[in-house]
Amino acid sequence: MTRTSHTLELAAPTLAPAQQTGINLAAAAHLLVDVPPYPGMDTGDLIELFWNNCYVASHVLTAEDVDLAVSLRVPESFVISGSARVHYRVMQVGHGPALSAATRVQIKLDCPGGQPSALCEDENQQLAPVTLPETIRRQGVNPNQIKRGVPLTIEPYLNMAEDDAITLRWGDVRMDLAPLTAADVGLPIQVWVPPAVIVEAGEDLRLDVTYCILDRVGNNSRWAPPRALKIGCANPYLKVPLRPEFKAAESRKY
Repeated sequence: MTRTSHTLELAAPTLAPAQQTGINLAAAAHLLVDVPPYPGMDTGDLIELFWNNCYVASHVLTAEDVDLAVSLRVPESFVISGSARVHYRVMQVGHGPALSAATRVQIKLDCPGGQPSALCEDENQQLAPVTLPETIRRQGVNPNQIKRGVPLTIEPYLNMAEDDAITLRWGDVRMDLAPLTAADVGLPIQVWVPPAVIVEAGEDLRLDVTYCILDRVGNNSRWAPPRALKIGCANPYLKVPLRPEFKAAESRKY
């Protein structure tokens, strides 16, 4: 006969520490939920996991599971953008079912700039290159402009959202912008590249300027198509002086 007077106090399930702020596209493909150890945990207990009150996975405990956290996988088909409520149920021989407290999780599967193509590992063609003043695009950044800094614009992109973190790459130097606010969404982002960044990257006949976006749950846009600029090089041989060449008939004098 089943006894119902015995009630377990079950803690809420947990996700990996990296997913505490939310579940991104990469995590959704192999999402694990941990059921913590509970009082009276024993061989033969049945643990059932529920995602938005839908059964998604179960596990019968073995002797090796007792007093340890049990990981259960959530099928990817259940993980959609929005909010989800996760809980589990424990069934023990001779006792009624016990329900755990629930955990609320946020899911965001839409990458900033749209889903990058699998054919291009490092670049997202759906992002627009940075926009620069026409004079700078045509003539480059001269020494006077280096002293003032350079203005540029990042155009609005697909799935733009509050808390997106944008990193600008000026040559080999990276510059982190402030996270977007709700007021920034849907508008161009105006950026001023300070002289210190330009000087650190150095003069270059063809310096690449690009950016990438990381959203609040860790979805990465990959890099936008780069914009090439000439930086401070009025003389094409300024950076790399030519070595003297000697004709075969000549010899060096010492």
